[in-house]
Amino acid sequence: MKNRLLGFGIVGLLMISCKTPLNVANIHTEKNIYITDQLKENEAMNAAIQPYKQELEGKMNTVISHTNVELTKAGDNSNLGNLLADYTFEGADEWAKKNNRPPVDAAVINIGGIRTIIPKGDIQTKQIYEVMPFENEIVIVKMSGKGMEGLFDYYLKTQKNNPVSHLIIETENGKLSQKLINGKAIDYNKTYYIATSDYLALGGDNMLFFGKGELISTGIKMRDLFLEKFQQNPEISAPNDVRLIFKNKKSEE
Repeated sequence: MKNRLLGFGIVGLLMISCKTPLNVANIHTEKNIYITDQLKENEAMNAAIQPYKQELEGKMNTVISHTNVELTKAGDNSNLGNLLADYTFEGADEWAKKNNRPPVDAAVINIGGIRTIIPKGDIQTKQIYEVMPFENEIVIVKMSGKGMEGLFDYYLKTQKNNPVSHLIIETENGKLSQKLINGKAIDYNKTYYIATSDYLALGGDNMLFFGKGELISTGIKMRDLFLEKFQQNPEISAPNDVRLIFKNKKSEE
């Protein structure tokens, strides 16, 4: 047992060294320890873990919703991206109402945070974990009307399909031809409240424009919200409206 624990300690040390450069001169053990498939399983440990494993697998395999179409992240207006952006908007707006905060005006999420698709058919709990494996929190960013120009300029510059809700952004020939918030042009005398993830609010994906706003924490985990929304909607109605329009879009290198 002493040798085995020492072996695990060496493995841990090597794993740490992948993150932090270390100069290791020598490592001495009393006996070489090899990890192979011939090692006997600890039956007592397996027996103790089995009930929890079965419970977890049962929860992960539970059907929580259904979709008649594949929910994909492909394209400038992906149905899965737009659906999750709408859920982000709804969750943040519901939180704002419960906490006597101003209503949310729009939502922005990043396509890179959506890790996979949801195939046509039944939707299980584990699929939401696969779609959103991160522990990101929903935040609301309080922004001035002038500050909102930075959001639209970001899409003009990147022409990236980061999903939005309650926003219409159209670019053509290097210019913004349409920029609408809830169907209206920017009001420079208005204060806007934009729901997003803490990752983006802190400048992730080069969304530096959020840095000019004031962050309001909701304490809501995005994945928890998405799970709740799918459970509330036994049959998913995927959005098919057009929100991002990049005319003469530059080809990606």
